[in-house]
Amino acid sequence: MTQTLADMAVEVLSTADGREKTALSRRHAAVWQAARRGETAEITIGIGSPPLHPARPAHPELLSPRDVPRRRPGSEAGRIALLHAVAHIELNAVDLHWDIIARFAHVPMPMGFYDDWVKAADEESKHFNLMCDCLEELGSHYGALPAHAGMWRAAEDTAEDFMGRLAVVPMVLEARGLDVTPGMIEIFRKAKANSAVAALETIYAEEVSHVAYGSKWFHFLCGRENLDPKDVFHDLVRRYFHATLKPPFNEEKRAEAGLPPDFYWPLTEEFSGSA
Repeated sequence: MTQTLADMAVEVLSTADGREKTALSRRHAAVWQAARRGETAEITIGIGSPPLHPARPAHPELLSPRDVPRRRPGSEAGRIALLHAVAHIELNAVDLHWDIIARFAHVPMPMGFYDDWVKAADEESKHFNLMCDCLEELGSHYGALPAHAGMWRAAEDTAEDFMGRLAVVPMVLEARGLDVTPGMIEIFRKAKANSAVAALETIYAEEVSHVAYGSKWFHFLCGRENLDPKDVFHDLVRRYFHATLKPPFNEEKRAEAGLPPDFYWPLTEEFSGSA
């Protein structure tokens, strides 16, 4: 019996090992994309029962954000820690993208929605493996260092709020990646770490689309309910994101992804008193 897309998503979420999870993610993405091209039988969306927490390997040890050691990127150890942190973010992103498919499969959406998030999950899987390759090139591996335990909090908080999930995950958390990745690329360029530079440049180029998918489908849902996207976005971010947004912002890439400044500047500390 052919798996539904929701079944595929739950299978990825239930796989603990990072390399195994991402290999499965990429296989499922290829199967979905072949079906959508008409090369194989059609795959239905189905209804998912995703776990509240995705399966995770025994390592890395997950710590409270305040207990994760500070990274000092001027040393090789600091650069390894930075790559490890990015690998952890990418692995969480794989789960987040499959989770949005499975968790909200009961909400009628155009097929393009599933195409976008399967593609995003596939790319995040590639990104995780690129970071693992860079770590191994430096004699380390994913799981060798402690990591941020709060990465899944946004998923838990928005487990029953589809628009909230789109607002907080791609439009806030992934948009932050557009702000900070150019600085990380420069750190590795100065260290002449060419593999890391190439990997991070790939991630940077592809993350714009992931933020854009969030913006596109957030606006779609707002339009379907005749809601003002900007007002709803501000309300949802204040409800679910447990901090103010912090500049500097990569305004050019954010605009490319469909995020104008009047969406995020009012959520910063500079505006929080009057917003």
